[in-house]
Amino acid sequence: MSASVRQQLLSLSNIGGSHKDQADKYRGVLDAVLKTSGDELIEGLKAFIEAIVNENISLVISRQILTDVGAHLTKLCDAVSKQVSHFTLEKVQPRVISFEEQVASIRQHLADIYEREQNWRDAANVLVGIPLETGQKQYTIDYKLDTYLKIARLYLEDDDPVQAEAFINRASLLQAETTNEELQIHYKVCYARVLDYRRKFIEAAQRYNELSYRTIIHEGERLTALKNALICTILASAGQQRSRMLATLFKDERCQQLPAYNILEKMYLDRIIRKSELLEFASLLQPHQKAETTDGSTILDRAVIEHNLLSASKLYNNITFDELGALLEIPPSKAEKIASQMITEGRMNGYIDQIDSIVHFESREVLPTWDKQIQSLCFQANNIIEKITQCSPDWTAKTMEEQMVQ
Repeated sequence: MSASVRQQLLSLSNIGGSHKDQADKYRGVLDAVLKTSGDELIEGLKAFIEAIVNENISLVISRQILTDVGAHLTKLCDAVSKQVSHFTLEKVQPRVISFEEQVASIRQHLADIYEREQNWRDAANVLVGIPLETGQKQYTIDYKLDTYLKIARLYLEDDDPVQAEAFINRASLLQAETTNEELQIHYKVCYARVLDYRRKFIEAAQRYNELSYRTIIHEGERLTALKNALICTILASAGQQRSRMLATLFKDERCQQLPAYNILEKMYLDRIIRKSELLEFASLLQPHQKAETTDGSTILDRAVIEHNLLSASKLYNNITFDELGALLEIPPSKAEKIASQMITEGRMNGYIDQIDSIVHFESREVLPTWDKQIQSLCFQANNIIEKITQCSPDWTAKTMEEQMVQ
């Protein structure tokens, strides 16, 4: 078949006529090749493609026919289409500047095939080959933004946040210029995921929380974004930034529906959290969030230890390393090291007496503590009222009405 295709194409190249007539004849040959199957189809297409990208064929005709080939490749089975697409890119490479639009289309299709196969890195690498900035063709802002976001997403799926961040940074230069709200949402989601993978948990939580309020997003996805914001906040290093984010989420009534709400509540109210209470929350984490830190503990363990240490600083004026280690469920030397780091970084007020093996916590202001206690009491009273309302709504309504009259 491939020999006969070559013969037909050779005869066509020697026949004159208008570009339209020649293009129609090439399409006739292409249609005949597409009616075959198996190896015959593959070899026929290869012979056809090799002929039409030849310099002897008019560029006007070559571009038209290669565009048609690209459209037909999307209709073939993935195995055949992938093989022929790679062959096409290889043959076009010496003249790639002349076929930029066609090559971009084939690369997008090839990336879709790799994505269906869950071969994320190859899909990303194929898209990287599109010369979005350096080519002669002027691509639209939306096309470039969409492609950069797709590359970043694919690298994230392949657990390569460094490469993903490089392409999300390119996308960030374009997202302000687009009016496509859907693309802007995709950018924000992808950027939040990159921050999450890069362990910049507070920044990720802020982005996820922002997404949870966007009405253009489906309600289920908004709740997922809120859940991700909650998880990232809990995993973040203890400090003022995290405290502010905890307050924001705790005041959001939607968080009460989420499975990790009990951990959020304990963190916000500065209560000690035991390892046994983290089992349910740990099951919500993604693989990259289960990674170990330099001292051998997981990200979650480290975050909870720091939280418990801050909670202890509000309960005690001072504590020995041994007692602190027992409270945090870690060795005393590790407790000392973490306390030292938090004090040095300004995330906790106090000092360490290494001679007596004691951590001294600086006295806190009375007024903020009093406010926090009142807030906690009001919260508990509110919970009791809600439970009474659920059990006896009529009695609650009558009592509230009587109180209003008085």
